[in-house]
Parts: sequence; structure tokens; C-alpha cells
Amino acid sequence: MVQLAPESSVPKDGVLPVRIVKEIWREITFGVGTWGALRPLIAAVLAAVPFLFLGQHFNRNHRRGFEWSFLQIPLALTLVLWVGLYLWSIFDAWRDAVQTMGQIHDHS
Repeated sequence: MVQLAPESSVPKDGVLPVRIVKEIWREITFGVGTWGALRPLIAAVLAAVPFLFLGQHFNRNHRRGFEWSFLQIPLALTLVLWVGLYLWSIFDAWRDAVQTMGQIHDHS
């Protein structure tokens, strides 16, 4: 008969900080590595470049990027609507990158 000692009686000297750092890293990266954590940030930074909608192209939504590029021409006449489109494109690029990251993580 094999008996295991209860987990609480096993000393954990020096292991706790390593486990804490591993858990923090896993939470930051959503469990998919460094690229998974940086992808939404890179998409948002690229989308922040005005007039080009690079965040949509980064997320491989080329059609949306081109459509918004043409849509900004009439919206530029009304500055308020253009600013709204610009801010929405940043949020949309970040959201699409997070969704893509979640779909990749679900398939693996």
C-alpha cells in the first residue's frame, strides 16, 4: 500500500516566489505566450496611426481597412465623425486581435 503525505505537510521552501511569478506571467499572457499578450497591443498601436487603419490590416481584415480608408474622406469634412471613426478603429483592432488570440488558443 502506497500512502502519500498530505500536501500541507510538504515543506515549500523557496518554491512560492517561483510559483507566484509563473502565475503572474500566465495571467499576463493569457496562457498563450508572449506573442499572445502583445498581439492586441501591437494592433492597437498600429491602429493609432491616423489615416492608414494599419490595425485592421495587421489583423488581416484588409477589406475593412480599405473601406474605412475610403469612408474617412467624406467624414473628414465633419471632424467629429472622423475622430469617432479613428477611435473606433483602435478599439476594433484591439478587439479583433483578442478574439483571434482566443480562437487560436481554443484550437490548440
